[in-house]
Formats: sequence, C-alpha cells, structure tokens
Amino acid sequence: MRQRQMRQPRLAEMVSDDLREEILAGRLRQGESLPRQEDLMARFNVSGPSVREALRILETEGLVTVRRGNVGGGTVHLPTSARVAYTLALVLEAEQAPLADLGSAVIELEPICAALCAQRADRADSVVPALREVLAEQREMTGDAPAFNEAARRFHEVLVAGCGNATLSLVVGGLEQVWSRHEEEWVREASAAGSQPAREAFDAGLRDHEKLVDAIEAGDSARASRIAGRHLDATQRYTGREDAARRVRSRLVR
Repeated sequence: MRQRQMRQPRLAEMVSDDLREEILAGRLRQGESLPRQEDLMARFNVSGPSVREALRILETEGLVTVRRGNVGGGTVHLPTSARVAYTLALVLEAEQAPLADLGSAVIELEPICAALCAQRADRADSVVPALREVLAEQREMTGDAPAFNEAARRFHEVLVAGCGNATLSLVVGGLEQVWSRHEEEWVREASAAGSQPAREAFDAGLRDHEKLVDAIEAGDSARASRIAGRHLDATQRYTGREDAARRVRSRLVR
C-alpha cells in the first residue's frame, strides 16, 4: 500500500500549534524573537514553505509579527483585550448591529463587574485606590470634554479589570472598549461643531463615579450594581445611543 504523503498545510498547522502553545504557556515571552527560519526548519524537520505558512497563521492570530527576508522569523506578541475588542467590533459590524444593541449589552454586564468589585475582600487595596486616582484626574478635567471623556473611559476600564473574574474582564472590557471608541467619536464631532456638552453633564457623571466608588468601598454590591446601571444608561442616552441610524463600526476600534 502506497504511503500517504502529509500535505504541507498540515505540517504548517503542526508547527504553528507547537509555537502557539509555547507562547500561551509563557515559554516564549512578549517581545522575544522566534528562532530563525532555518532553525525552525531543523527543529520540526519541515521545509521552508511550511515554516513560513506556520508563521503566517500565527501572524493572522496576532501572536507574532513576521520579519520578511532571507532569515525570516518573528517577534512574539501576547494576546490583548484590544484585539478582542476589534474582533467583537468586526463581528458586530458584519451583523449590522445597532449601537443601541452594544450599549444595552454594556448596561447589562458592567454592573455585574461593579458588584464583584464590591464583593472583593481585598477591594481596599486592589480596586478602590485605582478608581479614586482616576476620579482625581476627572475632577481636574471637567472643562475639557475630550480629556474628561478619556478619564471617564479609564475609570470604566479600571472598574471592569478590577472585578476579579478574568473572563468577565476580557469580554466586558472588550465591549467597553468598542463602546468607548464610538463615544469618543461623538465627543469629537460635538466639539468640532462647537457643541460642547454642558458642565452639568460632566458634574453628574463625576458624582455617579464618586457614589459608585463609595459603594464598592463599603462592600455594598447591590448598590454598586444599581449605580453603575443608572449611570451607564444616562450617559449612553446623552451620547445618542438611541439613534437608530448609528451602527457599530470596526474602523473606530482598529
């Protein structure tokens, strides 16, 4: 019986699987260079085309940046929440999802993160100081719409990252990033049109953030969740969430 020859793409997938495992396990670290192409060929006993295809697979996944040329090789990149956000935005745009759909998901999920922050036994050290630091920045920026919005975005990022659940931090953080990029565009457009948001809106948002941090610090998860939900609903309405014509656009997240 004639021996079946293994096809090249399968070899490339085996090489990429092995290298991916090393990256995700931390044996190949962020910013570290992969071995040279000829070294990879010798290690896996495969041809140059198989190695190049394996690196293209990893590059598509965002795990390496490939160096072109005779030597070849690549630089390792760990997966990031930013890539998750962009992938989410691509899928939502492909499905022509309304911005209101994205906003509703954030309103449903981010209060869960707020409640989990309040439930952390170590919240006084792990969450509250970081949130109060961003609050201090916000107080200095109430007269500058883009800067205030940037600080407000960081507040929500810190809140989600501090919930203590890696899966929620990743998924909700990704959705939050997609929403924030659309909100930033709205602020830029409003500023360019000479339509600065009212000072009252900044003050109301800041008060909500202060109340939310107080609830988290007190360990009141139910109150933290309520405040987060009301705050998100109010700010999203202010920035045009309910405009039926607005859709998720991935280019804002890229």
